[in-house]
Amino acid sequence: MAENDKPVVRFDVNDGIGVITIDYPPVNALGPGVGDGIIESLDKGEADPNVKAFVLIGAGRTFIAGADIKGFGKGRPKPKRRTYDALDPASKPIVAAIHGYALGGGLENALACHYRIAVPSAKIGLPEVLIGVIPGGGGTQRLPRIVGPKTALDLIVSGRHVPAPEAKELGIVDEIVPGDDLLAEAIAFAKKIADVRPLPRVRDRSDRLAEATPEIFEAKRKEVARRTRGQPAVENAIKAVEAAVSKPFDEGIAIETALFAELESSPEAGAMRYAFFSEREIARLPGMPRDIKTPEINTIAVVGAGTMGGGIAMSFADAGLPVKLADASPEVLEKGLARIKANYETSVKRGSLSQDEMDARFGRIEPVETMEEIGDCDAVVEAVFERMPVKKEVFAKLDEVMKDDALLLTNTSALDIDEIAAVTKRPEMVAGTHYFVPANVMKLFEVVQGSKSSRETIAAAMKLGRDINKISGWAGNCDGFVANRSRIPFNLEQGLLIEDGARPEQVDKVMVGFGYPVGPFAVNDMSGLDVSYDTRKRRAAADPNYRGLPVTDALVEAGRLGQKTGAGWYRYEPGDRTPHVDPETQRIIQQVAEERGFEQHEMTDTEVLHRLLFSSINEICKILEEDKAIRASDVDVMWLNGFGFPRYRGGPMYWGDTVGAMEIYNQIAAWHQRYGDRWKPSQLLRDIANSGGKLREIKSNVTL
Repeated sequence: MAENDKPVVRFDVNDGIGVITIDYPPVNALGPGVGDGIIESLDKGEADPNVKAFVLIGAGRTFIAGADIKGFGKGRPKPKRRTYDALDPASKPIVAAIHGYALGGGLENALACHYRIAVPSAKIGLPEVLIGVIPGGGGTQRLPRIVGPKTALDLIVSGRHVPAPEAKELGIVDEIVPGDDLLAEAIAFAKKIADVRPLPRVRDRSDRLAEATPEIFEAKRKEVARRTRGQPAVENAIKAVEAAVSKPFDEGIAIETALFAELESSPEAGAMRYAFFSEREIARLPGMPRDIKTPEINTIAVVGAGTMGGGIAMSFADAGLPVKLADASPEVLEKGLARIKANYETSVKRGSLSQDEMDARFGRIEPVETMEEIGDCDAVVEAVFERMPVKKEVFAKLDEVMKDDALLLTNTSALDIDEIAAVTKRPEMVAGTHYFVPANVMKLFEVVQGSKSSRETIAAAMKLGRDINKISGWAGNCDGFVANRSRIPFNLEQGLLIEDGARPEQVDKVMVGFGYPVGPFAVNDMSGLDVSYDTRKRRAAADPNYRGLPVTDALVEAGRLGQKTGAGWYRYEPGDRTPHVDPETQRIIQQVAEERGFEQHEMTDTEVLHRLLFSSINEICKILEEDKAIRASDVDVMWLNGFGFPRYRGGPMYWGDTVGAMEIYNQIAAWHQRYGDRWKPSQLLRDIANSGGKLREIKSNVTL
């Protein structure tokens, strides 16, 4: 029973069909009582001679969205009988009627049924690896028997959600139904197959298993080797599918169960569950009324057709929003459209996008040559060059041409929102919406609130991010906001490590070993060493004590901008992006060190790792102290989705707890004495260390 004594599973007989309805809001997760309710309903129907077949269906907006993962890793009681083990051997056919989502345990229950029907909008998947475990209800054993081992590996290791039409093509779903009245359609289907024997049990199939070869598993291991380093769930998923093709079904189930149990309480799974819940918590804004009325954003414009503006326009088009793309330069606009088209064409060539879908998305982007042509849009995102005078000039013009209720949003990554808003007559309708590069790919969407930004504007901007399938996170107005500001010490320390004796290749090796797919110096070469050159010059002009990055600046001034010039921290051969250690880089480092009087020393890998991450943990504490972020977990989410922090480590604050706040504080205090004010410990960090608290549980006093 649920808290209000309403049954979480109902059983009714409708014209000879036993209907098992799961009603466990909000998403019908397999929480307490659900499994028992399904089994009890099956037992009733099996004992009733009037019941000829069953329908398993979800109430509300979804079928079964998966297991209730809050109990994972906490010594959950084992059920006397699992639903999968009850559904599969039933003597009467069971039809799973899928709408919304059938994920994880939801799909596993559906696979244990004899038939599956779905509405066109439904999605199915086994995303367990994304929270550090594997399917534990027979998914690794049943799915290969339907789709073959290669496709099963792809689906399980990626964890992706498969649309119902594709699931039908793969044979997972038997029939797509309109969904106008899913229950009636499911009952009609159940009547049609009620007398069909033998019952089609997935466990009894073996035809697709014959497609397995050792090369399939070897190829998958090679494919995922770099991007899933340190994630045992991926290797266990591959082992489980290998068991499906080499062992009898029941033995395969036992192996799957053991492999799941091995992962459930692992540190990696704990970190990934934390990430999962944190990505939902970040949407909650303290003090924001639940029923707040936000401006509707149905049409949008982007000003600036460069790389960033083009990526932002693609984000809207990809989500189905019509977007006008404007630029003061016809040449830049033309090049921007060509770049967007080329990006889409690349996706088509890779097979990740159909030609029809490309045409639809590209068709939603309308190029316009004047600001006046975007005036009727509900919102506009400015994405011009990152210089205040340019931003202010554009915003003054936008304030003039945009309709009175249009939101004015800026994509700045660091500039003062209030200074930009001050040139308009509607500062309450101005906010920052900071996209990350590439804008059409990266999930993070930082919403920056100026001192005059209204609640309605912030709520609308947060919703806009979610509408385009991004993770919206709130930030207060300060230099660099939350994500970039928290990253600045990492970037600064990265350069200082080189000045102090570390080498770029050592730092990259340490961070790849930590779990990043690419080291920070190799990433710098990809994005271009000149990207933050102007920002450093601006900060140096504003602050005579600004430390800067003289080695990086020396590389830029020597024309070594990264891959685009064939040399940066590393050397690159023409047409090849493989980084090669370059003696010239070391020569420049040594020259700058001698000119500046830097004392260099041999550096351990631990010192490299801790100097990079402790510096940002200290800054995150300062950001929270200043009420510029809401929760430490929000910043972890920003690092996971904006900077590629390894997911199985949870985020810098979560990882910091594995080291311990006191140890981090003591080390920072020691470095403060050695290196000076940049290592001044945050008072909040000191308080957490002294109290024995958790970094990841820190919350600020922000109330909107």
